[in-house]
Amino acid sequence: MQHKPWKKLVLVVAVLAVIGLMLHGWLGGSDTSATVKTPAAIPVQVALAQRGNLDLSLQVIGRAEAYSTVTVQSRVSGQLQSIAFKPGGRVRAGEVIAKIDPSLLQAQLDQSRGNLARDQAQLANAQAVLHRYAPLLAKGYVSKTDYDNYKANVGIYAATVKADQAAVEMAQTQLGYARIVAPVDSIAGAPLVYPGAQVSANSTDLVVLNQVRPIHLTFAVPESALAGVKTAAARGAVAVSATIPGTPGAPLAATLDFVNNAVDTGTGTIQLKASYPNADDRLTPGQFVQVTLPTTRFTNVVTVPAVALQNSPNGNFVFVLDANDTVQQRMVTLGPGSGDRVVIAKGLAGGERVVTDGQMLLTDGTHVRVATGNG
Repeated sequence: MQHKPWKKLVLVVAVLAVIGLMLHGWLGGSDTSATVKTPAAIPVQVALAQRGNLDLSLQVIGRAEAYSTVTVQSRVSGQLQSIAFKPGGRVRAGEVIAKIDPSLLQAQLDQSRGNLARDQAQLANAQAVLHRYAPLLAKGYVSKTDYDNYKANVGIYAATVKADQAAVEMAQTQLGYARIVAPVDSIAGAPLVYPGAQVSANSTDLVVLNQVRPIHLTFAVPESALAGVKTAAARGAVAVSATIPGTPGAPLAATLDFVNNAVDTGTGTIQLKASYPNADDRLTPGQFVQVTLPTTRFTNVVTVPAVALQNSPNGNFVFVLDANDTVQQRMVTLGPGSGDRVVIAKGLAGGERVVTDGQMLLTDGTHVRVATGNG
């Protein structure tokens, strides 16, 4: 009975030996020469770090404002005969938009012309008399007093004729005012009076016209931004862009053309205006717009898309792609940003490729594949 434990031990060793032979046979039949597979390249999107100028910008809310607003009045009194514009429609400069009844004005012109013709006839007669009596004066047949009277009559009728000519011109001008024309290309508002109404000269408002081509973008900026605006204006025309909230389409390209001459002490802001051609009629006076105005220019700086930046406990970094499509984690020092680009004050050179999408799967030394259409 004392030898039984040794028998069990021998049996266990034999079983382990059989298992070992089976494993050896299985491993021996496998392809031990197979190589370890290389991990697949990770797809990423990249962009170039660009060297150039960058304009910092300020975003504010503004309103569209008519370039000019004209309240049209008649320059002569009379009865409004007709209106010739469509409310809310476009009118052109010089186009007739209303008419005053010309009957009385035409009669005044006819009367002035009649007075002129009468006095011209009297002047001609006085000149003929003077011409006739001039030789008689030398022979003593006419007194010097009578001759002087004839000569004075010529001067009086000549002055009267000039006054009559002025009266005719005045009457013609007044008659012309019976046709009221638009002073600028504009949009007409609703009529303020209607045909049949009696209007008074330079008193009765007929219609309000808004010039909207071009149109103004009116906005205010903090006085702290005024120095940057003046610096930008000193370089030349200042480009201003604007978007209409909730409306698709490209930003509106306008040009700064007015800086007010005083800061509002109540708000600490100063009013500015930019001109937009508005040939597409995208803007209507009173409409809200979001205005972007350049304030400071950084020259010869390196910039990257903001999406390329990553954060770590040690600071900001980007993944830089080398010629072998391997990424390096590069620590960078940030400068100011504008829009979707950020200045890299230190750590990058212009022309280097940085990863803009796919960074979550990357580490230093990762092999990557640039997605089609990038790089």
